[in-house]
Amino acid sequence: MRTIFTIGIAFVLLASVSAQGQSQKIPLNSDYYHLIDRLEIKQGRWTSGFHSSVKPYSRQAVVQLTDSILADPFVRLSPVDRSTVRYLRDDSWEWVPKVYPDSLPLLQERTAELHAGQKRAGDSKRAFSAFYKKKNDLYSYENEDYDIHVSPVVNFSYGVETNSGAVGSSVNPYVNSRGVEIRGSIRKRLSFYTFLSDNQVLFPRYIWEYGSQYTTNFNEGFAPNEGFAKLIATRHAPYGGADFLSARGYITFNALKIINIQFGHDRNIFGNGYRSLFLSDNSSPYLFLKISTRFGRFQYTNLLTEFQNSQKPAGAYEELNPQKYTAIHHLSVNIGEHVNIGLFEAEVFSRSQLELNYFNPVIFYRFIESYRGSADNALVGLDFKANFAGHFLAYGQLMLDEFKISELRARNGSWVNKFAFQTGLKYIDAFDIPNLDLQAEMNLARPYTYSHRSGQTNYVHYNQPLAHPLGANFIEGLAIVRYQPRDRWNLTGTFGVMKYGADPPNYNYGGNLLKPYESRVEWPGQAVGSGHHIAQGRKTLVTYADVRLSFMLKHNLFVDFQQLVRKSDSQADRLKYNTSSTSLALRWNLPYRTLVL
Repeated sequence: MRTIFTIGIAFVLLASVSAQGQSQKIPLNSDYYHLIDRLEIKQGRWTSGFHSSVKPYSRQAVVQLTDSILADPFVRLSPVDRSTVRYLRDDSWEWVPKVYPDSLPLLQERTAELHAGQKRAGDSKRAFSAFYKKKNDLYSYENEDYDIHVSPVVNFSYGVETNSGAVGSSVNPYVNSRGVEIRGSIRKRLSFYTFLSDNQVLFPRYIWEYGSQYTTNFNEGFAPNEGFAKLIATRHAPYGGADFLSARGYITFNALKIINIQFGHDRNIFGNGYRSLFLSDNSSPYLFLKISTRFGRFQYTNLLTEFQNSQKPAGAYEELNPQKYTAIHHLSVNIGEHVNIGLFEAEVFSRSQLELNYFNPVIFYRFIESYRGSADNALVGLDFKANFAGHFLAYGQLMLDEFKISELRARNGSWVNKFAFQTGLKYIDAFDIPNLDLQAEMNLARPYTYSHRSGQTNYVHYNQPLAHPLGANFIEGLAIVRYQPRDRWNLTGTFGVMKYGADPPNYNYGGNLLKPYESRVEWPGQAVGSGHHIAQGRKTLVTYADVRLSFMLKHNLFVDFQQLVRKSDSQADRLKYNTSSTSLALRWNLPYRTLVL
């Protein structure tokens, strides 16, 4: 099956002969991406450079969004908004035009005012010889042939956590991450990106508890959103930390003016919410080939991935992880300036030889899956978003894993009705308070959604769900408050209520995607395959609050003060405890990740 990516590499090399200008993607970061999405909402229409349902965005497209914001006399920007625009442009300075045509006098005037004191966007006032000539780069160099940018990545965090109930005890969660980020381009035609960090982490107790459900080798550590991790022993046995490397890298270019190709090792997201029920950044990075075609109001994305099945039987840990593959299509359509709809389909498959059927970039995969004997895992979905009144973005997703209308009408709780649903609303400058942004979101997934017959076809990569971190068999409500009173200060509160069903030993109530749906429970007194409902099993109710105050000392260097309170009430004794945690962090060129579980 490696032939798939051999062909992909050959395609990349051949297509690069006609490559046109294209920048790197902006690393996934919920705080950063909120700033971009906020500007699109304020603009009151969809941006022309990207479709926000498909992430990550390119740096060039984000700079183009800031250009359109500055050139629009009807978009009102607060002082903090202007600082945000400048921040985004300084962060991707190599894609900011050096001059603007005389036909755009307002854009000329506003960019000159925005970058007053700078010869060019991104210029630093405190350069040290060859270093930090640009705010965003420890070292950078640019000429007609290439540009390169090198930056350190650091995250040092230390906290105090107290747990009640049977787990008891106090621990000191910490993060110790150091690494480097390098990006650049060759003649603005082919761009590249690479990231590497070494990490030692002791996560909060509830993260370890979550990880214990998604591991088949208890001699290894667990790190959410990452792959292989070594176990760090602690005095709170069996509770341990994780030691792991994190690496990402890719190349990207435009084969034609409307076709972008990206090949490498990273994550992708389809969706507009805090969560995604299609494909999220919950799992570790993976190998992929991505082809994005944008024409007029349409954007069509083809994504072919190689995932790792790390569900190994006992005694098999020295063997290679079996590969499995997913072919994904997503069609995004702008209907006017205020409504967007998207169609999604994914096929998880595993073969010992090349499966050419899934190379067809425009066919309906469900047909192919049936045509080949229905051995694969097919998922289809619909997403929607609408912006209105210059303040609001409504959005939603519907994912169908398996679905029968007759069973739904019968209302008997049939297990074959496997679907997930999301609805949400963003409200920026809420109640006319500048830079106060609110978000509310609801997610649910029926039991056994995303699971399949084995680890070779479930919607899982490296033992972590590819969509929602809770897997399935849950309902969740989220509220997020973001307030930026000044250009360097951010206050963020993330609040959640989650109800799900946990599994006792040797039972499968439909939440753990590592378990095959053929091992599902059968309810006494119910017809075979019926009686299934959300949160069946050991009912667990979690309430969560994470409040963080961040201050940006210099460009992309943050100090974070965080207070977390989590309460878990469950019919499973191991999940019945409360957590309180306080932490202080220094973070440089790395995103803050709120672990809402």
